[in-house]
Amino acid sequence: MARPPTAAQRRVIDAADPVTGRLRGTEAQLEALVKRGLAFRHPRPPHDHFLTPAGHRVRETVPEEPEQAADPATGVFAAHVGGTQEAADTGPARAREVHSAWQGLLELRRMTNTDGATDRPCGWERAHLVQAAALALEAAGHPPEAGGSPGYRVRATPQPEAVAVHAPDGEVLRACAITLEGAGWQVGEYTEPRTRARYVLASPRRV
Repeated sequence: MARPPTAAQRRVIDAADPVTGRLRGTEAQLEALVKRGLAFRHPRPPHDHFLTPAGHRVRETVPEEPEQAADPATGVFAAHVGGTQEAADTGPARAREVHSAWQGLLELRRMTNTDGATDRPCGWERAHLVQAAALALEAAGHPPEAGGSPGYRVRATPQPEAVAVHAPDGEVLRACAITLEGAGWQVGEYTEPRTRARYVLASPRRV
């Protein structure tokens, strides 16, 4: 059984970019992670280091020791999934964050999809369906439901690899569906039997 990473290595892993998995640390720290199969050195300049799938799994597990946990003050990026409890953050700083996260996700697709394709979701997106779909919508300029303002809502579903997208009206819903389809998701519009509300069911396209 593989030994868990040290506290110092765990801090480097936890501080990785939340979308691309790009790492920052000393050469010794990064090389140690590479030797353990938790990181790899990108072959192209500037030869940055990134988490491997095993490294991503380590970051998503709860550390055994509390002091190894990531600092919540680091401000890990999270796309707006929509909801009345969410703050309506639409300023220029947020727009830059969203743009950077989306570009990072496209780079992650290029690096981790076997054929280097950027037109369909990658493994990280299939493991983080709600966040991935919400990022695609927010990056395209769709406003989320927040603070009483209407907008999209992305929610998990019982179906494997599928999220539900809700919107205040049919026009917004269709626009969200077009955005997700363009971002490499398979989409279909359905009606909720009890409320008769329309929603979009979206799942990552594999080919």
